[in-house]
Amino acid sequence: MPEKTIDHAFTATGLTSAATDPTYAGALSFMRRRFSKDITGADTVVWGIPFDAATSNRPGARFGPQAIRRASAIFDNDPQYPFGRDLFAQMAVVDYGDCLLDYGNHQETPATIEREAARLIAGGPFLLTLGGDHFITWPLLKAHVARHGPLALVQFDAHQDTWFDDNRRIDHGSFVARAAREGLIDTGRSIQVGIRTHAPEDCGIRIVYGHEVEETDAEQIAETILAHTQGSPAYLTFDIDCLDPAFAPGTGTPVAGGPSSAKILSVLRRLQGLDIRGADVVEVAPAYDHADVTAIAGATVAMYMLGLRAERLAEGR
Repeated sequence: MPEKTIDHAFTATGLTSAATDPTYAGALSFMRRRFSKDITGADTVVWGIPFDAATSNRPGARFGPQAIRRASAIFDNDPQYPFGRDLFAQMAVVDYGDCLLDYGNHQETPATIEREAARLIAGGPFLLTLGGDHFITWPLLKAHVARHGPLALVQFDAHQDTWFDDNRRIDHGSFVARAAREGLIDTGRSIQVGIRTHAPEDCGIRIVYGHEVEETDAEQIAETILAHTQGSPAYLTFDIDCLDPAFAPGTGTPVAGGPSSAKILSVLRRLQGLDIRGADVVEVAPAYDHADVTAIAGATVAMYMLGLRAERLAEGR
């Protein structure tokens, strides 16, 4: 095995090289990408935000980044389905590790996340974030909007996250309302998919409810998203509880009646036309998981996000 290496996250000599680690061994960066605090030359940066102090039900999403990285080892660097390509043949990706947060000073968390995210995207890389609870999307949006201007929010979720917010709360159920009030998102071009709860307001955002997802095929759902966003720069956020608990039991606020992972992945695959400027996968809480079902779903969603990115780069977009 002279041409093979292990611990590719540390032994890789380039940012675009494939890994040869056994699926069951080696350093567990996201999809075996190089672990580094040096993002020079990276097209895409993956990092984790291990924060769950904003949860309203079951905590544990602080362990989400670890679980997603571990589950991503299943992608053993063959051409990735359904993209039919080595995602890293042309796309240089670094796993930056995690955001350092003070667990005893949660009021400082938003500014810390925003500041670090802004630094990471300052040179142009695409930022893929592994959460963490859904509160983290608010400071991430602030960092991305500072660079790109107001964005269309494309949100896969069981919850609208538009509950009352006094602008001081650390709450994963109100970040969308806050982002709408602050003008971070273009509400007229924003859309939420898979919603299976009611909130006091919709902030003018288009909602595709859970029963509509069930009754509509993946191609139509994707077409609805693309038509509603109208080609606008977008931020893609995926709460794993968008999926039915049968496919994602390991989450803080599971809601029955959701779509399968197969259907939502089919929707994601059809979003090649979406101009995604940043993305996250949140609310994976492995303590409530079984056989890594939720972590595998979260890692697969994140891999699809990278696949869409790789295709856009290959097409020069």
